[in-house]
Amino acid sequence: MENQVVNQAPARKLNTKRGLLKLILLSIITFGIYPLVAMSGVSSDINIVASKYDGKKTMHYCLLFFIFSWLTFGIAPIVWIHRISNRIGNEAARRGIAYSFSAADFWLWGVIGSIIIVGPFIFYHKLFKCMNLVNADYNQKG
Repeated sequence: MENQVVNQAPARKLNTKRGLLKLILLSIITFGIYPLVAMSGVSSDINIVASKYDGKKTMHYCLLFFIFSWLTFGIAPIVWIHRISNRIGNEAARRGIAYSFSAADFWLWGVIGSIIIVGPFIFYHKLFKCMNLVNADYNQKG
């Protein structure tokens, strides 16, 4: 029998149902705890999906939120979201997913877009959509 590399679907399926409306509603119901859960899932999922290809490991969001955010006076979360945005966008491009996402979206929508109030919401919508597409591709191809 010849040695063949076969793409198999992973044993554990990753979440493909993240969304902005869910984030907003569950944030209200859980008094702000759900965003920690959602972003923790994003940080864990990108490590599962991309680490074997890019050799990087993203810090877990809870570690960032509870320890490094206040130690660095809020600078670490900015650097973290910049890096994870690029990493998610790079993984989408590597997988051939036709969706543009990068750190530019964070700076344009998340930071500058906050002037028009809806900018950060657009950023999180784009982040979740790209992560859902990457996870769906991973669930199918591994």
